[in-house]
Amino acid sequence: MSLLRSLRSLRLCLVARAGSCPVGPLLLQSPQPWHTFHAGPWLSSSASSKELLMKLRRRTGYSFVNCKKALETCGGDLKQAESWLHKQAQKEGWSKAARLHGRKTKEGLIGLLQEGNTTVLVEVNCETDFVSRNLKFQQLVQQVALGTLLHCQSLKDQLSTYSKGFLNSSELSELPAGREREGCLRDQLALAIGKLGENMILKRAAWVKVPAGFYVGSYVHGAMHSPSLHNLVLGKYGALVICETSEQKANLEDLGRRLGQHVVGMAPLSVGSLDDEPGGEAETKMLSQPYLLDPSITLGQYVQPQGVSVVDFVRFECGEGKEAAEAE
Repeated sequence: MSLLRSLRSLRLCLVARAGSCPVGPLLLQSPQPWHTFHAGPWLSSSASSKELLMKLRRRTGYSFVNCKKALETCGGDLKQAESWLHKQAQKEGWSKAARLHGRKTKEGLIGLLQEGNTTVLVEVNCETDFVSRNLKFQQLVQQVALGTLLHCQSLKDQLSTYSKGFLNSSELSELPAGREREGCLRDQLALAIGKLGENMILKRAAWVKVPAGFYVGSYVHGAMHSPSLHNLVLGKYGALVICETSEQKANLEDLGRRLGQHVVGMAPLSVGSLDDEPGGEAETKMLSQPYLLDPSITLGQYVQPQGVSVVDFVRFECGEGKEAAEAE
């Protein structure tokens, strides 16, 4: 019953916001500096030393104490100091991760990233909503989405129809961190845990690649755009809807968004068929469900005149499933 009440509440919110922008942006909290080390008296008060210290602080976001210690350890070499800081932070992150293992991770964010014919959906969990609003955590979600996108793009397959795949927590953790970062996503997770001090998990990812004649509609509920990657969208619910269309239509983006809203709000379990009998609120076949934005018709009746066929979908809800309630 609580699940039905939750879905009804979500549907009312979606209907109320139909045709408008998604829920306003999540508030960003300034990342807190990470304090671990004690600095010695190596750095002089010269202008050049102060400039190095300020530059390292801007590049890494770590405290002045830690940056001073890094420059002291590395003899004033900026590049080595930056690398030393990241390595020390990663060690601290693994230490914290071991201490925090087992703490529940019910909060977090869904990340949606689209580039060319590839779309990915990822989920990263943390302990509190407060941390999910922190820029450092959102940057971690961004790195996971980019890592998943690069993995999908590296798969050299000849597409005659759409392809869809999923990655579990272990598979996701082993992906490379990206073009400009060393190590894998597991290492980035350790850095984030060290900086933010909460248990976190890279829960899952889904990816979809489509050839010509297909379109991926998408929607994120409670959405905000990443400040540093304009086509990444973050929120609490996400949906991808794969459609087949014989011609490129001007309204595909809006249609895809509405279909995504329906998947988020109605939580179907399968696509079904246009020949299926119309169902009620408890119907689980997508095309037979009452259309979220006009319950007097089914979704199938809404889609049919649009000249597209719904063939598949993916739905992520942040924190859903038993495994999200406990650390992996």
